[in-house]
Amino acid sequence: MSWKGIFVFGAFVFLAACSNRAVYDGIKVGQENECRRLPEPQREECLDNINTSYDEYQRQRQEVIEN
Repeated sequence: MSWKGIFVFGAFVFLAACSNRAVYDGIKVGQENECRRLPEPQREECLDNINTSYDEYQRQRQEVIEN
């Protein structure tokens, strides 16, 4: 494989990872907005339930895929 091919492959992998994180972040923002529409006691519980970092999400996702 040429250097150009390696670069293109690396760029593709990098961009795919970035877009996955961007999708996750976008969904999380949407969930936060939905939580903020709820009355106070429910709002805090809702926000606590979506407080998963992207790295933790990836770890949990990988566990599900492997099992």
